Amino acid sequence: MISASLKAQGERDLPKTKSYKILFVGNSLTYSNNLPFLVEQAASKEQIIVSTEIIAKPNYALADHWGDGTLQKRIRSKAFDFVVVQQGPSSQAEGRKLLFEAVKKLTRICEKNQSQLAVFMVWPSQQYYHTFDNVIKNHHDVAEKYNAVLCPVGEVLKAHFDKTQDFSFYGPDGFHPSVKGTKIAAKIIFESLLQND
Repeated sequence: MISASLKAQGERDLPKTKSYKILFVGNSLTYSNNLPFLVEQAASKEQIIVSTEIIAKPNYALADHWGDGTLQKRIRSKAFDFVVVQQGPSSQAEGRKLLFEAVKKLTRICEKNQSQLAVFMVWPSQQYYHTFDNVIKNHHDVAEKYNAVLCPVGEVLKAHFDKTQDFSFYGPDGFHPSVKGTKIAAKIIFESLLQND
């Protein structure tokens, strides 16, 4: 099993309760294989109750979600302990710019509504594996700048890929995760949010 011991960025005080509500926001990398449900399952193994909601559409960037307005309404409901946001790999300059712009806006609205923002670091397609280091850097940079929790899924996966040359966490299309890959992502996200080192 891959270790997800990388320390999450972002200082936060977890509520004393053992029950949490998480909003997931993203695209097909988040809804593939029902990632939010797998996070609930990972939490239940540790006797922690997690309930989730998801706002995700194919090929959506965070700017698209912001433009729709549904995301802001859900955050303003003050219903969520965590808001976990996912953009595409964001390895190039334009993707980095869009990621930073979106996280800046989301940080402000989360702070106003008692939610902790978390950034779900994804991965590039196998075809663009050479961009992986930029994916990792850009997600680390944005989480550090805006004091968001970093869920370093892509970083943990790359360490595994580079060490083993086992790419089974990718699905058949070489981009979306396999079920095995989503289970690993869920474990890393759960540990990043709800387990203190």
